Amino acid sequence: MMFLDEIEIALKAGKGGAGAVSFHREKYITKGGPDGGNGGSGGNIIIRATANRNTLHHFKGVRIFAGENGEGGEGCNRAGKSGKDLILEVPVGTLILENGKLIADLTKDGESFLAARGGLGGKGNANFCSSTRQLPRFAELGEPGEERKLKLELKLLADVGIIGLPSVGKSTLISVISSARPKIADYHFTTLQPNLGVVNHRNETFVVSDMPGLIKGASRGKGLGHQFLKHAERVRIFWHLVDGNSRTPLTDYKTIREELRKFNPKLAEKPEAVVISKADILDENILKKLARKFEEKFGEKVFVIAAPTHRGIEDLLNFTIQKLQEIEKTERQQTDETEIPLPIYRPHLELKSKTFSVRRKNKKLFLVGGPRIEQIAVMSDLANPEALARMQDVLKKIGVNHELHRLGAEEGAQIEISGKRFEWWG
Repeated sequence: MMFLDEIEIALKAGKGGAGAVSFHREKYITKGGPDGGNGGSGGNIIIRATANRNTLHHFKGVRIFAGENGEGGEGCNRAGKSGKDLILEVPVGTLILENGKLIADLTKDGESFLAARGGLGGKGNANFCSSTRQLPRFAELGEPGEERKLKLELKLLADVGIIGLPSVGKSTLISVISSARPKIADYHFTTLQPNLGVVNHRNETFVVSDMPGLIKGASRGKGLGHQFLKHAERVRIFWHLVDGNSRTPLTDYKTIREELRKFNPKLAEKPEAVVISKADILDENILKKLARKFEEKFGEKVFVIAAPTHRGIEDLLNFTIQKLQEIEKTERQQTDETEIPLPIYRPHLELKSKTFSVRRKNKKLFLVGGPRIEQIAVMSDLANPEALARMQDVLKKIGVNHELHRLGAEEGAQIEISGKRFEWWG
């Protein structure tokens, strides 16, 4: 399967069903009252992280997603059926962005984000019966569902990231310590996508990923590494593989370190273990001298391994487990000290805010805005005289009329709310 880690999608949540206009009809009952039921709410669109996916490839064929519409209300106070929520699965580690701004980061299996809210169902005429309006002949329209354009960006979650120049043995190592089976060959760029593997060692488990294609200039787009460097931002510790058979092992090491620093300075600060590979084809004295040079020059913990024969693998895994435990303890302490409660995304309930704004566009036209008043306007059939009368009542009750008078509006002026225009009664 092709590895895809960025995609743009368009969402349109379900529209709410319209309320019903109905009056009770029954034999021997001459004055049945209004009994129009409410429309059902439109379906939400929810983005949910799952450990069962590791790429965004399943979004490639379809870029537009729509929620199910709610059904209209019926007589006898029967409510319409609500639309089903649409759940879009993404890999754990997916970022959700809107207009370049991060709005959600799904880092746990099962974590969900309400990406687009379904519209409210319109109220049936039974809801508008009162002492002054005993036979309402209008109902609300369904509210449109929320529409959004989002960008999904995957940053793989792994405890250990294996870095190094091409052909240093990254794929071989990951195939030896886990059940991952990457492509292995004796030429550059055999790995065209990150490989994830789960390592089980001494009753401890951690996830390891190789970062393919890193070469000099990768941070500027050379080779394949620039496509995958962003995934390195998630790892907790690096295994930096250096080919012990290279003519310039120290230079190779510095090349990769420099590319990490150029791409993101924080990457160069992550804990690291230097792993000298291919020890099975090298002289023992040469290996010892090389390991000593790395320790003296860079001060990093150095391991000498031969993946095919498992030489040095045990020590590397023991060190990694101990280091990950230390990192996890530090992360827990930092979280306890600086923990910020995550936002809670609630279903789309009827807006209660009565805040509004009034702006004079010209002598006869006034623009009115505000969360609740816009919602009412969108859900009102203003071609219906009774629905229009209700809209006029709303303007009066929340104080819009007072502001219109202050701005010099006269009876008969045009009011515009959410693209709908009507004559103001004053």
